[in-house]
Amino acid sequence: MSVYDKLKALNITLPAVAVPAAAYVPFVHSGKLVFLSGHLARKDGKPWVGQLGKNMSTEEGKAAARGIAIELMATLQAACDGDLGRVKRIVKVMSLVNSSSDFTEQHLVTNGASELLGEVFGDAGKHARSAFGVAQIPLGACVEIELIAELV
Repeated sequence: MSVYDKLKALNITLPAVAVPAAAYVPFVHSGKLVFLSGHLARKDGKPWVGQLGKNMSTEEGKAAARGIAIELMATLQAACDGDLGRVKRIVKVMSLVNSSSDFTEQHLVTNGASELLGEVFGDAGKHARSAFGVAQIPLGACVEIELIAELV
């Protein structure tokens, strides 16, 4: 089953790639690797504001991370000249979780993205990962995730 068949089976339509809001580009190629800039969690087209452990649950954070994975795949598709079939492997995911000082489930929040990437890309979606709790993220967003992929 192709990546696009899996997306269709999951009822996922990739959105348009967001225009950068600051002095950066959405992705950079270096050899066979493509580095995607951090994507913020969004809800109803606006930053999904919140802090895990304060006013958001782990399940809400996991849903936010899943939504980011969808946006990351849209950017990755643009980086692959419109063909996600060029993705050889998702190499690394780094997740920043806007957390209270006593929140310790950043890894569970990040599973929202990791699990979806695994569903869509299969074995090629299994990746190395870091998940950090941070005091704040731009615009007050609850989660920010960046990704590195290898292309064929």
